[in-house]
Amino acid sequence: MYHIKTLNKISPYGMDVFDRSKYICGDHVEAPNGILVRSAAMHDMELGPELAAIARAGAGVNNIPVDRCSEQGIVVFNTPGANANAVKELVICALLMSARRVFPAMEWVQTLKGQGDEVPKLVEKGKSQFVGPELAGKSLGVIGLGAIGARIANFARHLDMEVWGYDPYMSVETAWNVSRSIRRASSLKEIYENCDFITLHIPSTPETKGMINSQSIQMMRHGVRLLNFARGDLIVNEDLLAGLEEKQIRCYFTDFPSDELLGHPGVMAIPHLGASTPESEDNCARMAAEELVDYLENGNIKNSVNMPSVSMPRSGDFRVALIHRNIPAMLTKISVLISDAGMNIENLTNKSRQNYAYTMIDLKGAPTDELAAKLRAVEDVIRVTIYR
Repeated sequence: MYHIKTLNKISPYGMDVFDRSKYICGDHVEAPNGILVRSAAMHDMELGPELAAIARAGAGVNNIPVDRCSEQGIVVFNTPGANANAVKELVICALLMSARRVFPAMEWVQTLKGQGDEVPKLVEKGKSQFVGPELAGKSLGVIGLGAIGARIANFARHLDMEVWGYDPYMSVETAWNVSRSIRRASSLKEIYENCDFITLHIPSTPETKGMINSQSIQMMRHGVRLLNFARGDLIVNEDLLAGLEEKQIRCYFTDFPSDELLGHPGVMAIPHLGASTPESEDNCARMAAEELVDYLENGNIKNSVNMPSVSMPRSGDFRVALIHRNIPAMLTKISVLISDAGMNIENLTNKSRQNYAYTMIDLKGAPTDELAAKLRAVEDVIRVTIYR
């Protein structure tokens, strides 16, 4: 039996993936083989030797100690794209709201309560203070063309916007999903200088933290409208507020409220609603559960944030999977041990990601306990798993 621990409430649509004849699931589970998590903080958790994988029902993994997991041979999965449509729809809403001043107009209309028959006249008299531009003909810069950014870029073309995209790490698969009509910027500076609206869709890394600062803000078009549905720490809030005061930034729409931003008339903040749809939660939960099942039962890795993507159809009687450090001659050491044990390799695949590598080997016949012990004893092998 496999043991799956849930650290948050997980959609039944995801939990239904687990065959209960093979899986014990719940928040009560001890010594789990897999963990399903949404937002629970895991940095102070003890990660036992039985734990093989953690699946985050969402994209960000800031709540998971990824480096420690890598050192222990624990595969960390996320669910990129599962909430992409939910975020895309809200970003399109934010584009419209940031341009047309709908929020302040709604607040102002509420102040007319009690004016009786004068309300229509007051509306006509006061509406001019809420005039805002149309999106058609304006330029939008999308920074980050992953699952979310690509959808936004494509949709914005249907709003007759001129769309610029910037993503130096864009994958071939993502490139196929981006319309040819999207202008590819060669630098962030090109986005800043050419766009009336800018929307951020990149992860928080040491390189991207604080990327929106006084220097980058001064490169932007005067009166730019900035949207942040990625991560709050991409912004230096002090510099952002200065940009708002100087009217360099006309509006900042964020899904990440903070105390210093609240109350400023140029800030439109919502409470982290990007993926808050029932459809998104279902999609994330199901994808996370499927990733866990395929890894625990077959050793296949898809959408991992710390290990390479490796998938291979089953072709032997048994499968051996090894997580090891990405150093020379590891395959030779592993293959020699298998050969010395008198076993035939039916199929083999090996891929690496930065400091770590993953090797899957399908064998004819069953590996002995002695062979498994010898494989685990190889220097720089972190985890060995036998699949029947």
